[in-house]
Amino acid sequence: MMIKPLVEENHPVLHREVKDVTVFNDDLKVLIQDLEDTLFHHDGVGIAAPQIGVDLKVALVDMEQDGILQLINPKIISYSDETESDVEGCLSIPNVFGLVDRSTTIVIKANDLKGNDIEMTAHDDIARIIQHEVDHLYGHLFTEKMTKQLTEAELEEMFGEE
Repeated sequence: MMIKPLVEENHPVLHREVKDVTVFNDDLKVLIQDLEDTLFHHDGVGIAAPQIGVDLKVALVDMEQDGILQLINPKIISYSDETESDVEGCLSIPNVFGLVDRSTTIVIKANDLKGNDIEMTAHDDIARIIQHEVDHLYGHLFTEKMTKQLTEAELEEMFGEE
């Protein structure tokens, strides 16, 4: 398929709730493939359709050895009380990183490619990525939830030893 250009922070589609997917057809499969190609091209861990300017509730999460999680019309239905602060960044906001508190466990409902309902529980890093991507579908950026923006020196200190 195609690597799509990313829209950046000031684009209006990133600041509003996008539309539910109502038609489950080959166009949706093409969109998901384009998102996957774009995600891998930019070495990301997650991507949402608004990040390529598409007004639909579709997001992907790279679960590494478990493959790509496709989330269509996702809704987080429960959040754990336990939270953790960790570093986040975003393909649509280059070179900005910050600490964000997120629930460590979530339960999510979504649709699969055929429109069937699915429900899953996610933990830790995958739960964090899903929360970040679902936020995109409702017009929220991680910078709105950031408790502290990190400097390049702080990032090097945190990750430079690896």
